[in-house]
Parts: sequence; structure tokens; C-alpha cells
Amino acid sequence: MAYRRLPPLNALPSFEAAARHLSFSRAAEELHVTHGAISRAVRHLEEQLGVQLMTRGTRSVRLTPVGSVYAAELREILEHLASSTAAASGQSPGIVNVSTIDSFAARWLMPRLARFRHEHDDVDVRVAISEKLADFAGDGIDIAIRCGGGRYPGLSSELLMQEDHFPVCSPKLLKGRHPLRTPADLIHHTLLHDVFAVNWTMWLSSAGIRRVDPRRGPTFLSSIHAIQAAIEGEGVVLGRSALVADELACGRLIRPFKLSLPAGFAYYVVCPMRMLKRPGVKAFRDWLIREARSQADQRFEAYS
Repeated sequence: MAYRRLPPLNALPSFEAAARHLSFSRAAEELHVTHGAISRAVRHLEEQLGVQLMTRGTRSVRLTPVGSVYAAELREILEHLASSTAAASGQSPGIVNVSTIDSFAARWLMPRLARFRHEHDDVDVRVAISEKLADFAGDGIDIAIRCGGGRYPGLSSELLMQEDHFPVCSPKLLKGRHPLRTPADLIHHTLLHDVFAVNWTMWLSSAGIRRVDPRRGPTFLSSIHAIQAAIEGEGVVLGRSALVADELACGRLIRPFKLSLPAGFAYYVVCPMRMLKRPGVKAFRDWLIREARSQADQRFEAYS
């Protein structure tokens, strides 16, 4: 066997954790060792490699260019080693850390997670809520669900579902003194708003309605709360197709009109290509896509 020049293997977890957290203290907490042990391990690794991997500040550390590349490659190697070890020992594929936005998690992902657990009881999914793009190198996220244009350089990006906007309301608004039958009837009903790209001004204009003031009615900073207000019969909201699918299916919300507007973006499943080598991550990615396609098929049948 040819000679392999290997680094001090016991120092690698210390450097990887310190690089991920950019903190010796947080790396020490994760590995249950002292701050000094992490510092010595990183220093020993640098001496053996003959390069500087990190620069030390008074209260922080930063990766050098060489250290940044080495940390990313090392993280992939350690993840692959952990996955191979779990497979060889018959253990669980482990934990999948998922990042997505609050509204999608609450209205689409969480109601479906039990089905994933039923299929993959050896994979634990942990959901992190964030409006920012996932920092796969630094925050421990394995896979993300994002709303955007689908261009995420250097990452695997697969379309999950398109997004459309259309009015939805409680069935009770079809009755009463001013039943909601045509878009012009919106003049008698409260418009509910959230802070998203497609708004009532755009929808009413597309519907040819001029007499309804698109600015009136309460505004919610969260789509979750705006949808809930509509469910309670407080008014009509422009529903986002992914977020109101379940409520439409069970009849808690209805679409009084057919007109819908495309959002100009879609939901995508995004992750580093290397993550798909992990059985748990790949299983979760594949399950997400099956769920989305199943929902799309149901919508097609409902309107065909």
C-alpha cells in the first residue's frame, strides 16, 4: 500500500468544530472539552501541515483562505465517515437539519412531517426557522426549503412547487347580507393583507374591479395570522397556494373566484451536492418532492 500522509486525526474534529462556529469556546462546548484543548489541537494541526488555518483575535477567530477550503473539505469527509460508520453498524442515518421560512413550516411542512417519520423512523428532522439563506458551511444546516428564483450557485436546487395567489375566505362569507359571489362583491367585505409581493392592488386590477379600495383592511406581518383571520371569517385574504392547500382540501377555506396571479417565484429544495450522499438527507429531499407532486396532482384533479 502506498504511503499516505495523514494529519493528526484526533485534531480534526476540534478544527472542524472551531471552523464551523468560528469560536474555540463554542467548539469546546460541543465536544465537551476545554477551550485550551481546542486551541492546542488546532495549533498542533497547523504545525503538522505547515500552514496557518485560523487567525486569532482578542475575542474571535477567523479562517484563513487555506483554512476555509480545508474546513469545507474536512467537513464533507467527516460527514461521509459518520454516515459510513452508521451504515456499517446498522445505526440510524441520523439527524437532518432543515431550514425554511416560518409560514411554509407552519402551513405546509409541519402538518406533513408525521408521514415522513412513518416512512423513516430512523431519521430525526430538526426544523430551523429563518428568513435568511442557509449558511451550509457555518450554521449546521443540511438542507433548506426556500422561496425564490431557483438560482443558487454551487448548490443542488430542485423545484418543489410553484406559487400562485388567489382570494380565499371562510365558506360563511358566501351567505349573509352580502354574499360573496363576484369580485365586485368584495366592496362589502374586509380585505386582509400580509406583507408579500402580490397584493390586492394587483389582483383587483387584473380582475377589472375599480370600486374596491385595495388599501383598506388590516395588515398582518405574518401570512400565518392573515390566513387564520380568513379561516375565522374576518375577511378575504390573497392566499398563497402552498400555504392554503390543506385548508382548501378540508373545506375550512374556499376559493370564491377562479382568477389567480403567479407569484414570479417558487419553492425550491436547496442543499450542497455532497449532502445528498447522506441517506437521511436524500430520503428527506425525495420525500419532499413526492409530497409536492402529490399535492399538485390533487389540485389538477380538483380543477379538471
